[in-house]
Amino acid sequence: MQRDWVLILGASSGFGAASARAFAQAGHNILGVHLDRSATRPIVDALQADIQAAGVQSHFFNVNAADENKRGETLAQVGQLLEEHGGQVRVLIHSLAFGSLLPLVGTDQQPGLRPKQMTMTLEVMGHSLVWWTRDLVRQGLMGKGGRIFAMTSSGSHSAFHAYGAVGAAKAALESHIRYLAMELAPLEITANAILAGVTDTPALRKIPGHEDLIENARKRNPSQRLTRCEDVAACLVTLSEAGTHWMTGNTLRVDGGEDICS
Repeated sequence: MQRDWVLILGASSGFGAASARAFAQAGHNILGVHLDRSATRPIVDALQADIQAAGVQSHFFNVNAADENKRGETLAQVGQLLEEHGGQVRVLIHSLAFGSLLPLVGTDQQPGLRPKQMTMTLEVMGHSLVWWTRDLVRQGLMGKGGRIFAMTSSGSHSAFHAYGAVGAAKAALESHIRYLAMELAPLEITANAILAGVTDTPALRKIPGHEDLIENARKRNPSQRLTRCEDVAACLVTLSEAGTHWMTGNTLRVDGGEDICS
């Protein structure tokens, strides 16, 4: 039976892994792009086993999603898979979490961000969304009914210690979503950013002072708990249904009401 495909950038952990499992359970084939060394490979293997148990196909690519040549090679392989198995890339999820966590100015004790680190963070966590979307659409791998989702954070509009480069990337990501939504609307492809509540992921634990972020979020959230990756993944599956075709260009909060509570 021909099924559509979900392409997840940053598929091996956090929101990406949870989304892979949720979409597989909903009957979608999974294409995962991740960058893992041998030490974390068992986590990816376990994820693929879960997807296989759901009765769908999966193909994972262990490459740097921000590398132009690797993107081209990966999409060439995706095109071959679609020719062989049918379907199209129905959903693109951008969940890349790799950037520099340093202050902009810095001190004698903690040096500030270097230009190359800022550029890398913006490219990986922001601009890469545009290049993957552009190539998917231009190559005919995503068409009418496509859904694009980018994972953003409250750092796009609030300031946290040592989060300046990532915050800039998230702000760029939300801007890219608005312009992609405008340009892709005639093709009946939607684009939305997802702003989850504070979620205990490997990426969060790399942020200096993440313990305070977790404690404050748990206190503010009306359900008195953190957002879970599975909460967001379940929402993404629902947002990918046909009835959401007129919802595009938004930053959608999936946080259990965390942001509305002081």
